[in-house]
Amino acid sequence: MAEQDRLRIEGSVAVVTGGASGIGKGIAKALLRRGARVVIADIEAPVLEQAVEDLSPLGPVEGVHTDVSDEESVTSLADHVFEAHGTCNLLFSNAGVTSGGGGKPWQQEPNDWRWCFGVNVFGVAICTWAFVPRMINSGEPGQVIVTSSGDGGFAPVPTASVYASSKAAVSCFTEALNANLINEGTNLRASVFYPSGGMMDTGLFNAQRNRPEHLKRVGEGTGRGSLTFEQLKKMVAEMRGEEPEVADLKELGEFVLDGVAERRYIIARNLDDTAELLHERADAIGRAEMPPGHDLAS
Repeated sequence: MAEQDRLRIEGSVAVVTGGASGIGKGIAKALLRRGARVVIADIEAPVLEQAVEDLSPLGPVEGVHTDVSDEESVTSLADHVFEAHGTCNLLFSNAGVTSGGGGKPWQQEPNDWRWCFGVNVFGVAICTWAFVPRMINSGEPGQVIVTSSGDGGFAPVPTASVYASSKAAVSCFTEALNANLINEGTNLRASVFYPSGGMMDTGLFNAQRNRPEHLKRVGEGTGRGSLTFEQLKKMVAEMRGEEPEVADLKELGEFVLDGVAERRYIIARNLDDTAELLHERADAIGRAEMPPGHDLAS
């Protein structure tokens, strides 16, 4: 890519939802190291406060307590960003949750769907609705980066039916968003980010800590509760017969920003392996057969 076509990170204003921990915090660190001003939006107030304290030595960063599933909360975030900083160049729609323990599809309660889709799908939609019109009107080059997952974005892990469905939805949405941004002649583009490089120490599998009371399970649910990262790593190690690789979230944040700077639509690693899986799925669909899914232990 020619230098003049690259998206400038230095001096940009970036919003990172779910940015107080995990992948989001890794992205925020990378942004600050490259000279961006960063606004972290997160629902977990004490962790948000700590993240801002941790990251402040790297550059200008602030935290805004935000519930991405609530349009008033996101509107307030957007109002603050544009009033305080005058613009938003980079919007990372990164906040995400699981449905709370996987299980069989018929074990998933309606509230599991409401909570998971409220954050993972409606959160992306609401952030797009609140930010993108203002970003377009600014006339400045910008990027919307949506964090998806190979689980659903490429093929589902069958025991994660709700989560996989939510990630399939946002992958499809991001593609439609990017097509419209191009067709309308805007200076914005969208990217879909598929985290990779090993298991992620993100708190995703114990996201129940932030689940609102009105969306709690009313029955026994799937029979499996939250998992800490260490518990999940042990479970996967037992399935594989070896210790799983753990992703370096600092390095992953840098990888994401390389993709953003180059305005890649898909930001992911190991796409040769993914292409092979997708070809197998397409061939099976062409034969009107059940396509292969993802294997958590692979």
